[in-house]
Amino acid sequence: WWLLGWIRVNLKRMKRSTKTISIILIFFLIIAAVIIGRTMIGNHFKKKFSKRPPPGIIVTTTEDRVFENIISTYGTAAPIQTQSFKIEKYEILNPINFNQKVKKGDVIADLKNRKIIAQFDGVIGKREFSEDLEVSKSSILINLEDTSSIYCDVDIPEIFVPFIEVGLPVDIKFSGYKNKIYKGKVDSFASRISEDTRALATRIKMNNTSGEILPGSFLEISIKYDVRNGLSAPDTSTIVEGENVFIYKVDEKNKVAKTKVIIGDRYLGFVEILDGLNTGDKIVAEGTKKVRPNLTIRPIDKGSKKKQGNSGWGGKKNSKKAEEKKGKFDWLKNIFKKSEKEKK
Repeated sequence: WWLLGWIRVNLKRMKRSTKTISIILIFFLIIAAVIIGRTMIGNHFKKKFSKRPPPGIIVTTTEDRVFENIISTYGTAAPIQTQSFKIEKYEILNPINFNQKVKKGDVIADLKNRKIIAQFDGVIGKREFSEDLEVSKSSILINLEDTSSIYCDVDIPEIFVPFIEVGLPVDIKFSGYKNKIYKGKVDSFASRISEDTRALATRIKMNNTSGEILPGSFLEISIKYDVRNGLSAPDTSTIVEGENVFIYKVDEKNKVAKTKVIIGDRYLGFVEILDGLNTGDKIVAEGTKKVRPNLTIRPIDKGSKKKQGNSGWGGKKNSKKAEEKKGKFDWLKNIFKKSEKEKK
């Protein structure tokens, strides 16, 4: 009997150990299945996305461009020569042709006691002699103005005085012709800075043979200085990180490299490159947020038209969808065709 009892006890122990071993084996099998499944899923997506073509990025090349600094100010147009005559109305023998061009030596006004002769070529103008009504009724003031050239006196802040030179180019805008830019130059400037305005009086001169700008017109003045040729890149290509500026440079294999550059002035959508790039280097012009270092890209020249059609992943998907749609309704078309043939 004692032998049977011993056998029973050992059988119970074996059953308990078998259950424990089974649970442990099942646990490890589950972990192995999870690891294998994750690995297979990872490899699947890795293969799927590794086939994606490189992104299309707009690129351009660095080139030399004219850079210039500008001093912006304003002033009033004045004729290059002017002469005024006070005339009493009762002295006038013949009507005066106002707003007419006259030559030097022509008679401007024929009066009882004298004749007024033009001392230079110009235009005859008139304005009332005084705001006093009584005086204005009896007298007029005639102006002979030479508007073939116009000058404009402006004040230049003393911070820009070291850059002012005779002959500097000037762009001039007149509100009457907003889209037109007139050319002028610095004609002269004062010998000292005004203590009241802390500015240097400067005279701008321009050609006005067309007569489009009238004396007294408000003019916008842009004086150009430090005109130079410099290496340029689009300002959209720069990446600012703190005090550093970077540009993505593209190599012969269309792989991008983040390159540190030193920039100068910005002018008309371009930035001056002082160091870090050379003339003719290919760089990323737009879409810098889509790019990362050592990424291979598909370069698209800036300004080129994008080709229309099924290109890339989106195009393939759309074409597949279109084919599927066509396939769904082909059987209906076949049925109608068969019925038409039977009728015939």
